[in-house]
Amino acid sequence: MDADLMPIGQFARLSRLSIKQLRHYAELGLLTPAHVDPDTGYRYYHPAQARHALTIGLLRSLDVPLATVADVLAGATAALDHVRHDLEAELDRRRRTLASLERLITDGLPGAPVHLTTEPTRTVLLTREHATGPADIPRATSTAIARLLAAAPGRRPPELTALFPLDLDDHIDITATLALTPGQPPPPTPGLQRALLPGGTFATATHTGPYDQISLTAHALLAWCAERGHPLSGPIREVYVSDPATTPPDRLLTHLMIPIDTEDSP
Repeated sequence: MDADLMPIGQFARLSRLSIKQLRHYAELGLLTPAHVDPDTGYRYYHPAQARHALTIGLLRSLDVPLATVADVLAGATAALDHVRHDLEAELDRRRRTLASLERLITDGLPGAPVHLTTEPTRTVLLTREHATGPADIPRATSTAIARLLAAAPGRRPPELTALFPLDLDDHIDITATLALTPGQPPPPTPGLQRALLPGGTFATATHTGPYDQISLTAHALLAWCAERGHPLSGPIREVYVSDPATTPPDRLLTHLMIPIDTEDSP
């Protein structure tokens, strides 16, 4: 055995990793011992492996996933770009959460005015997009609406509505619609279809502010329905009144609507 080899305890102190971590990284193939005694099973490392071990510790302290650590150790440092993208997305999500919390602190718990409205059945252009979970809903909604706008007739402003299921689990289908004038043929675009958007009686509340704070108004709308014993059949509709391209985020208007079965209501 090489005289320069160090037992695992000494190497752990040098690399600032625990013995448990070194054993785990060895099992993953990230950092295998230079020598394992066949009789005792004792593990030994070469001093040259310390830089490798310290790099693993540094990357893990930066929340780099182990799979990406393996790529970086193999020389694919570009893999860190994906980690940066994920961290930036998480930071944006945290900022949105903080903004909603600050609004609650300033305005109190949601209490948007709710009223009953009657909507006619509308002829619409319809598309669907799958979301992998609640966090993916903004992306799926934007994708579906962009698909509609790309094929939308020249009429402006477009009457856009998105429909969301009441139950938000790991598999969510988002439906987006664009109102058509009677007799207007839909454009021959893949992923789009002509359909009828049912009318009826709806509990309606208006949200003023960024789209990522709509859940505050939805909370008030659902609470209003529950307090009055209205059975909910869903889906929840978001009717986009403002154009986000020309309207500041804090002035965006969105109508939230939940269908109400008046026959079963108290």
